Amino acid sequence: MSDMTTQFSAEAPRARANPKAEFYAYFALIFAATLPLAILTWALTAARQMTLPEKGPIKRAWSQARIITPMIFSA
Repeated sequence: MSDMTTQFSAEAPRARANPKAEFYAYFALIFAATLPLAILTWALTAARQMTLPEKGPIKRAWSQARIITPMIFSA
């Protein structure tokens, strides 16, 4: 009787696709999704306070994407 608890294949295990490319794809999608809302909140804050906020809409959307994307990959 043979031991079937360990199965070795002759091939080396396949490496996953480049995780950086997948990360950047998700980052770009999240950035594109958060940009309209960041523009809206930036414009409303500027109109309400009559001064330009310190962070621009692109910087705000970029920071939101930097926060959200790693959360997806850590789950």
